[in-house]
Amino acid sequence: MSPTPQPARHRIWRDIREAIFGSRQDFTEGSIGRAVLLLAVPMVLEMSMESLFAIVDVFFVARLGADAIATVGITEGMLTIVYGVAMGLSMATIAMVARRIGEKNPDGAAVAAVHSIVIGIVIAATAGVAGVWNAPKLLGLMGASTAIVRSGATYTAITFGGISGVFLLFLVNGTLRGAGDAPLAMRGLWIANAINIVLDPCLINGWGPFPRLGVTGAAVATTTGRGIGGLLQLYILLGGKGRIVFRREHFKLNLEVMTRLLRVSASGMMQFLVATASWLGLVRIIAMFGSAALAGYTIAIRIMIFTILPSLGMANAAATLVGQNLGARKPDRAERSVWLTGFYNMIFLGSVGLVFIVFAEPIVGLITSDAEVLRYATNCLRFVSYGYVFYAYGMVIVQAFNGAGDTLTPTVINLFCYWFWQIPMAYSLSRLAGFGPNGVFAAITIAESTLAVVAIVFFRRGKWKKQKI
Repeated sequence: MSPTPQPARHRIWRDIREAIFGSRQDFTEGSIGRAVLLLAVPMVLEMSMESLFAIVDVFFVARLGADAIATVGITEGMLTIVYGVAMGLSMATIAMVARRIGEKNPDGAAVAAVHSIVIGIVIAATAGVAGVWNAPKLLGLMGASTAIVRSGATYTAITFGGISGVFLLFLVNGTLRGAGDAPLAMRGLWIANAINIVLDPCLINGWGPFPRLGVTGAAVATTTGRGIGGLLQLYILLGGKGRIVFRREHFKLNLEVMTRLLRVSASGMMQFLVATASWLGLVRIIAMFGSAALAGYTIAIRIMIFTILPSLGMANAAATLVGQNLGARKPDRAERSVWLTGFYNMIFLGSVGLVFIVFAEPIVGLITSDAEVLRYATNCLRFVSYGYVFYAYGMVIVQAFNGAGDTLTPTVINLFCYWFWQIPMAYSLSRLAGFGPNGVFAAITIAESTLAVVAIVFFRRGKWKKQKI
């Protein structure tokens, strides 16, 4: 007799447990839906913890006033430039590691990962020293008031000083994701953010034996948590607990691998730099309307991050599937994986967007009671949520390009959609047309929706399937 088939719900729960606790599934074989589930669940949970910390952080910082929130917003705006480099390098790492794993070449994947981490630490150390040394000047250049510069310079300096830990976390995470070890990446980031969440209120408010550091405490908590998380994940790779194991021979300089990595990551860095510099430009425009507008924008963005980051986790699953299936010479399977992941993401983000549109004010009210800040944050959350369905597909398609190693196409799309479309529109609507910050919020929705449509058009042409890395 043949065994009785398990009910569908039992199979789904079995797969979810496998996704969380670890799987040795070959993602180039079998059901695409199951492959998406096994990769997406831990990546979504990983990003959910990151988004939870973003909310906890702004919740406690908001109690310190609009200047403290503005300090966080301005510093994060500056750091997006540096993080763009880290994300671009991480995306190149995912692409190369996934391609080598698909080719059944784990040693090649390890060599690429080691070279990526070394490059990242050198860049981070350089940027960190420059940021610590020039923290007050950087805040001033971003339009911060004298009061914000005086109270926030230490926060900015400490945050820049911890960039190396952030780079390490990004790059080791990229290695684990590209290899298909999403549960290991999830655990490392969960530990990092658990430390953040515990230390954040203690150091901000001076609970127990901890000193009361105000907004500076948020920087110390974040730097500590992410540094420890990055080191723990590195230990995983050195300890042989995943599909990739770092050994002594992998640390030998390989110029061919270094050249390929720099080639792929160069346009990847530019891609994220273009996007993050655009957000920096938006912060600069909003800062013209005062601390309350900037604080409201910062709160709304943190709330949106709470859902965008888990959605990005699903998009990262698409990147891994594309890279591994191209390595296994299965481009059609790679494409089907992308469309299926995009559909799942659309259902998720579309539902969230509807909730945000209807309940924007009470959601923002959980974080701030300042009437002016509440008004700006509510408007921002509603405006940007109108485009959530487009964002869902857009981020999956862009990550699919990156997973294939085609980082140039998203870079060109970002350049036109952000700098030649979003920034001029935001300035024109807010300043020239007189809509104020609402003009910036509307420009974000229009530009991001445009980007999604353009990305889909380019993806359907299929040139990414022939990318060599």
